[in-house]
Amino acid sequence: MGQLDGKVAIVTGAGRGIGKATAITYGREGARVVVASRTPATTEAVARQIWDAGGEAIGIACDVGHKDQIFAMVDQAVAAFGPIDILVNNAQGFGTEANPQKSTVFVSVQDTDDVELEYTFRTGAQATLWAMQAVFPHMKDRGGKIINFASAAGMTGDPGNTSYNIAKEAIRVITRTAAREWGPLGIQVNTVNPFLRTDAWENWEKARPEDVRKYADSVPMKRLGDPMKDGGPLMVFLASDGNSYMTGSDFNLDGGWEIHA
Repeated sequence: MGQLDGKVAIVTGAGRGIGKATAITYGREGARVVVASRTPATTEAVARQIWDAGGEAIGIACDVGHKDQIFAMVDQAVAAFGPIDILVNNAQGFGTEANPQKSTVFVSVQDTDDVELEYTFRTGAQATLWAMQAVFPHMKDRGGKIINFASAAGMTGDPGNTSYNIAKEAIRVITRTAAREWGPLGIQVNTVNPFLRTDAWENWEKARPEDVRKYADSVPMKRLGDPMKDGGPLMVFLASDGNSYMTGSDFNLDGGWEIHA
């Protein structure tokens, strides 16, 4: 018996990093998983990996920067698997829609560009809100678990990450507001702030090696977390019946980095 047997889960940004690790772990724990990401080939590859491990999944191409695509993705997920029990909002865009980046790019407060800010906010905070609104009709009468991804970078005001910090702090506010409004309906909404070695981290490391090395060295546990080994168990717990009374909370999956910072 898996901890998520019989549950239907949507994971956005599931083509790589912690989104991919979460989708695969959920499949192992018995959930029927909707692998949502922008690239069709990537979603299908991750869904196939879940099937090959004995799980059940479908891949749905979805650009979370577009509200209509999010609602269409949720409709397709419900048609395939039934009402949604778990939503993981992991997707986040960087750069601009015309020139997307694989990770954050250092830009000072005074040089922050409106176009970058709009795209980062839309693919982060607004996309999180849209996905929550899309699954709400399927959770309002039966409860559910929503896990949103923010960042310790926003909490500490990480220099050079103005657009990203704004988007991630807005996600924490959306989480707390929904937790209060939807708590009576049995919908739990929590936030995870990860500090893990992912594709985005490695791209960031190439762009800012000295700064990134300082971040890694400041982790009290003296290592970067692994998306599967360190992230998977927490993501399963937050989505499982074992988590029955926590909502509106921040979980720092960061080896203690936030308390050091």
